[in-house]
Amino acid sequence: MEIIDRKENPLLNRVEIEFRWNHEGKVTPSRVEMLNGIASIEPGSNRDLIVIKDVKTRFGQGSTTGLGVVYADAKSMKVEPDYMHARYSGMRSSNAAPAAEEAPAAEAPAEEASAAEDGGEA
Repeated sequence: MEIIDRKENPLLNRVEIEFRWNHEGKVTPSRVEMLNGIASIEPGSNRDLIVIKDVKTRFGQGSTTGLGVVYADAKSMKVEPDYMHARYSGMRSSNAAPAAEEAPAAEAPAEEASAAEDGGEA
């Protein structure tokens, strides 16, 4: 993996890295491999705060380009749309996202129980 361009974006509290990955004779690298590659290139980065965007592989060529966005903290990462958080949730090591998903599920049975009680009283 090589860096084409690296920009610091202080407004969004992130570093944007355009990269090229030469994989001649091999399969296209997975998102996990790209996450690990960006984490190894950017010193002090947290793998859980990286998002890979705009991945393009040229047909017939062993070259993939993309954009890796490295956020400084989880609060800054909230600018990413929900579908991006969902896409990377299985690749994250932090338990913050699964805990947030479990909380509404835990509340749902209580609501169903109260609805059942209301129905039983009528």
